[in-house]
Amino acid sequence: MLRAAELVARVMEGGNLTDAFERMAELHGSWPEKTRAAVRDLAWSTLRDYGRGDAILRQLLHTPPAIVIHALLLVALRRLEQRPEQAHTTVDQVVQAAAVAMPGLKGMVNGVLRNALRQRAQWPQWIDGDEEARHAHPRWWVERARVDHPERWKALLAAGNQRSPMALRVNRRRSSVDAVLAELAADDIPARALGADTIVLEHAVAVARLAAYAEGRVSVQDAGAQRAAVLLAPQAGDRVLDACAAPGGKAAHLLEMADIELLALELDPQRAQRIERNLARLGLQARVQVADCSAVQQWWDGRPFDRILADVPCSASGAVRRHPDIKWLRRDEDIAAFALQQRRILDALWHTLAAGGTMLYVTCSVFAQENAAQVSSFLRRHADAEIVPIEASPDCQLLPDVDHDGFYFARLRKRL
Repeated sequence: MLRAAELVARVMEGGNLTDAFERMAELHGSWPEKTRAAVRDLAWSTLRDYGRGDAILRQLLHTPPAIVIHALLLVALRRLEQRPEQAHTTVDQVVQAAAVAMPGLKGMVNGVLRNALRQRAQWPQWIDGDEEARHAHPRWWVERARVDHPERWKALLAAGNQRSPMALRVNRRRSSVDAVLAELAADDIPARALGADTIVLEHAVAVARLAAYAEGRVSVQDAGAQRAAVLLAPQAGDRVLDACAAPGGKAAHLLEMADIELLALELDPQRAQRIERNLARLGLQARVQVADCSAVQQWWDGRPFDRILADVPCSASGAVRRHPDIKWLRRDEDIAAFALQQRRILDALWHTLAAGGTMLYVTCSVFAQENAAQVSSFLRRHADAEIVPIEASPDCQLLPDVDHDGFYFARLRKRL
C-alpha cells in the first residue's frame, strides 16, 4: 500500500509515473515479480480513477491532508472498491502504512477510512454528482472529448479508464505469427492474431515469461502503434527518417519490413540508448543520432529522404489508460503548446523530404487540435503537399478500444 501511495504522491507532485516506478523497482531489486506487479497495478488503477477518490474524500475531510497521506487515502479507497470483502484488512494495512509515513496522522487515517466504510452506500451518489469523478477525467478533458467526438465522447472516456491491452509485434525476419502463437499456447498464454505481424494477449504477462522477446523474435508494441510502419510502407533501398524515434518500436518495425537506410533521431541521450538496445535485441541496424529533429541544420546532410515518420510529441491522450499520470499532469493550455511544437517539427522536416516522397504524421492523441486541425493547417501552408488517403478517408483517427490505444495518422506526399 505504502509503495503504491508513494508512486501516486510522486505524480501528484508533478513527477512521471513510469520513471518513478522504474526507480522504485531498482531500489527494491529483490522484489519478486508478484510484488512488482501488485504495486504497479494498485498505483496505476488509483491514478486511472481520477477524481473518484477525491469526490469521496471531500465528504469526509475538512482540510486537504499532506500529499503522501492524500495519496495513501486514494490508494485505500481504490483497494476498498477492488476488494470490498477485505475491507477491515485493508484499513489495518493502510493505518500501518500511515504510521510509517507520518505517525502523527495514523489516527486521522483510521477515522477517515472507517467513516468512509460506514457511508459506503453514498459513494455512488457522491461520485455521480461530480463530473470529473463521474468520467474519471479532468473537466477540460471531458469538454474537449465532447466537442471533438460528439457521438463517441462517452465511450472514449470510458475506454480511457480501462486496462490497456498487451500486444506483441512479431519480427518477421526471425519468426512468424503462427509460430509465436503456437509457442504461447504451449506456455498457456491465451492470445490471438490481429493483422499481419500483430498478436494480442488475452491478459498481460511479464516479458520474462516470453522467450521470444529475449530472443528478438517479438517486441511489445501497441497494435495501434504498429499501424505506423504499415502505413508508411517502406520499400527496399529507401532512405527513411524516424524523426522522434525513442524507444525505437516503430523504427524497428520499419527495419523488419524492408532493407532500408534508416536514420533515427532522438533528443534525449538516455532514450537514444534505448533505441540502440532495442535494435540490438532484434538484430537490426540503423544510425541513431541525438538531435533536435526541428533543428535540421544540426543533423541533415542534405540528402533528401524517401519516407519520413513524424511521430511527434503530443498530449498522449490516446494512451491515457497506459499512462494514467497524464490525467494528473496535463493542463488544457498544454494542447496549444504541443500544437505549436508539432507545427515547427512538420515545417522543418518537410524540407528534408524528396519530391514524390511520403511523410506520415502520427500522434497518440485524440484531440483535434493536435490531429486533423494540425494537418489542415499544414496543407494550407505548403502548396506542394497533398493527402494520400488511408482506407478511402483523408486521415485515420483510432480511438482506444479492446485491441489498441488511440492514434492519429495522416499520410502526406510531396508533389513532383
